Amino acid sequence: MNNIDQLKQQVIDAGLKLVEEGLVARTWGNVSLRVDNEHMLITPSGRKYEDLQPDDIVLVNINTHKYEGTIKPSSEYKLHTEIYRTRKKVNAVIHTHQMNASTLAAAHRELPPILDDMAQIIGPSVRVAPYALPSTKKIVRETVKALKGRMAAMMANHGAVCVGRDMEEAFVVCQVLEKACKAFIEAEFLGGAKGINKFEAWAMHQVYLRKYSAQTTKNK
Repeated sequence: MNNIDQLKQQVIDAGLKLVEEGLVARTWGNVSLRVDNEHMLITPSGRKYEDLQPDDIVLVNINTHKYEGTIKPSSEYKLHTEIYRTRKKVNAVIHTHQMNASTLAAAHRELPPILDDMAQIIGPSVRVAPYALPSTKKIVRETVKALKGRMAAMMANHGAVCVGRDMEEAFVVCQVLEKACKAFIEAEFLGGAKGINKFEAWAMHQVYLRKYSAQTTKNK
């Protein structure tokens, strides 16, 4: 667990950026980062992002759910651990209450592949997990199911969860999801959004995952 303080600062910085971009407010939402195959770091329960210090970020065992210290992890920590357990390439998870995604989640409307960047980065659609009470086994089960094959899912009457292979990618997923949801809502007033062919959307996502994002890393 080398550089643990640097990883904690990544979590804090992501939380601050979410507030700055209006994707969460006050203490809502949560951010986590995989440390290794057995541990993750996650924001604490009930703390404002602006007040967070490295010692406030909680180290949680992904398999046992045990955590270090007296500060409680976010109440949705079991959702994060299950995502890490089932998605081995995911290393960052962000749960938001962003406005436009929350609007679609309230309407229980699946987001079709209406924009190129959405299809490439997130996948061929964004599903809505059925409503479940926060912090329950059901919300974990249904959200992980909705997330399958995607980098984001909406949670009915609740918000959204976005994932990435690193924190930067997870944050980009949040931004692209919000943009696509906004475009979808506004297109509905113009006669309805027209989606990209689902096979083409799936193919674009695979190219992004396997080639484009790797090439971007090489070009840095």
